Amino acid sequence: MTSACGVCGKDSIEAVRVRSAFDVAADPVRVSATALAALPGRLAGAQRVFSRTGGLHAAGLFTPGGTLLVLREDVGRHNAVDKVAGWALRSGSLPLAGHILLVSGRASFELAQKAIMIGVPVLAAVSAPSSLAASLADEAGLTLVGFLRGTTMNVYAGAHRVNP
Repeated sequence: MTSACGVCGKDSIEAVRVRSAFDVAADPVRVSATALAALPGRLAGAQRVFSRTGGLHAAGLFTPGGTLLVLREDVGRHNAVDKVAGWALRSGSLPLAGHILLVSGRASFELAQKAIMIGVPVLAAVSAPSSLAASLADEAGLTLVGFLRGTTMNVYAGAHRVNP
């Protein structure tokens, strides 16, 4: 895994797709829609730098019950996720089975791939996922939630993990 977006300099999707040592499809975690709906507020409430500048992305790692374990901010969406991955590696927490990764922006193919690489079974975003992210999530068994705002959300892949 690199800190780059993963697409620059590549000429095909096959050239950027990587395989993970972790099987997110086999992860039995389930999360309630109510717990998911509460996550953006918890993420925003913990964003100290964003609250002062309004100019950073965030990535947060949560338990299925909604407890925030780690939050990292950065100007780059990919870098915020990389900081969560680095925290997990340094703390000996990989794979991140049974957890939810929430990002404050879009869920791109690259962020879905990073979630799979660190073994997190649920990726949620407050904004839209790309069609490639949805395809990759479906293929890999990753639950992908987008437009997570208020009490509404769209589940693009892995709906079996989201309980009403």
